[in-house]
Amino acid sequence: MDDRMKQFLAAEAFGVVGASGDRDKFGNKVLRCYLKHGKKAIPVHPRESEVEGIAAVKSVSELPPEVGSISIITPPPVTEKVVEEAIAKGIRNIWMQPGAESQKAVETCRAHGVNVIGDGSCLLVEWGCH
Repeated sequence: MDDRMKQFLAAEAFGVVGASGDRDKFGNKVLRCYLKHGKKAIPVHPRESEVEGIAAVKSVSELPPEVGSISIITPPPVTEKVVEEAIAKGIRNIWMQPGAESQKAVETCRAHGVNVIGDGSCLLVEWGCH
């Protein structure tokens, strides 16, 4: 695991953007992976009130202050908007899961000094949750 991942995983709590109530979707699998590893994870979804029994927030801007890292599991055009919102909120670590990556979003992160993982690396693979 490289330094970017270690820095990302050192956060006190994690936001899961694109969390889903559907257990077959990656947004749900990523949330459950954090929980399996004893991490505090907060689902972010505009239409879900809770996912896996955890209260969800509608947007990144609603995440509590202890969230220092977010996993993004959204289509690339949505990822770009999420990154802008995360930077405005002060989130310093962003992991774009495979399929969520956007070169524009990665460049935006780098331009703002955000630790970004957007190279196809998958949290589920790194932590053996697949």
